[in-house]
Amino acid sequence: MKVHDIPSLRSRIRSGFTLVELLVVIAIIGILVGLLLPAVQAAREAARRIQCTNNMKQIGLAMHNYASAHRVFPSGYVSFATRTGRGPAWANIHPETWDAAPGWGWGTLLLPFMEQTALSNSIDFRQPIWAPANEAAIAQPLSTFMCPSSSGPTDPFTVRRADAQALEIAGRRVRVGRSNYIASHGQESCWGECGAATSGLVFTNIYTGATRTVRIDGDASAVADGPFYRNSRVGFSDITDGTSSTIFVGEHSSKLSDKTWVGVVPGAVVHPRFTTPENGPDAAATLIMMHIGPSGGELDITGAPIIHPVNFPTLHVGQMYSEHPGGGNVLYGDGSVRFMPQSIDLFVAAELASMDEGEIVSTEGL
Repeated sequence: MKVHDIPSLRSRIRSGFTLVELLVVIAIIGILVGLLLPAVQAAREAARRIQCTNNMKQIGLAMHNYASAHRVFPSGYVSFATRTGRGPAWANIHPETWDAAPGWGWGTLLLPFMEQTALSNSIDFRQPIWAPANEAAIAQPLSTFMCPSSSGPTDPFTVRRADAQALEIAGRRVRVGRSNYIASHGQESCWGECGAATSGLVFTNIYTGATRTVRIDGDASAVADGPFYRNSRVGFSDITDGTSSTIFVGEHSSKLSDKTWVGVVPGAVVHPRFTTPENGPDAAATLIMMHIGPSGGELDITGAPIIHPVNFPTLHVGQMYSEHPGGGNVLYGDGSVRFMPQSIDLFVAAELASMDEGEIVSTEGL
């Protein structure tokens, strides 16, 4: 190298980044990434929420097509009807809840109307959910029943008993496909001991807390004021509060508890994945259903009746629970899907839950 070339070489070396300049550039890039990341996450959540909304619209369309074919909406779940708690051995009547065979739920009954005719045809509806012939069918994962915003498990799960161990019927475990959508029982809940008791309390006035005692004798319709319950046969004419003002289906993330599209298994108990001072295990009907409250016998730690719309901090396994920011999607009886904010007025939420209580739904809190 010639001597006169050395200065130009030095100038080229000096033209590179200094350490300070490099650190400044890295810091700027980090700030830009930090600003961009929330926008990317928000865009992804928006896409997930749209997919979740579309799933619920498909469920709503299937329910209307079912009602057109059968003149009623699907039962919450189908169970051997008993007014005494007794029946044939094959019914497998649970002594506390009186839930029984076959147990098929609203999601399974909708399969032929959700482009799942082949799966529906593979099920032997003459036998109960837990029959060996139905083992493969009931464990099928179905994307229409899964909300992509749910961060909980997505695989099929084994139903559990009260002690959280696997439930076995005739020596066999029952493994079912998962769902993030649950049907509305209304304000009241009639599962657990309510499904069997001879009498129980129902709220006659959600604003004053007035109650009355009703005879149940295994008939959930004596308590339920929503469109789905054990052996329900609700038609359009029964929804006197109006289909656009009656909740049919809500979300429930498996981050809180397990839900299924299949149905109810007698003796099963749903356990929360995390506990609060207000929540705990609940009866098998909460595998597929929820309610909003108030419900006779469901009181908070102060003794007051509970109304729990989406994401309410009671975090019951029998309530709506969504991982969408600020609330969750709700399917109404007219087939529309609207977003319910978790800040909704509690009485508005209760008014929307019932189908025939005669409340005039206000728009406050929506």
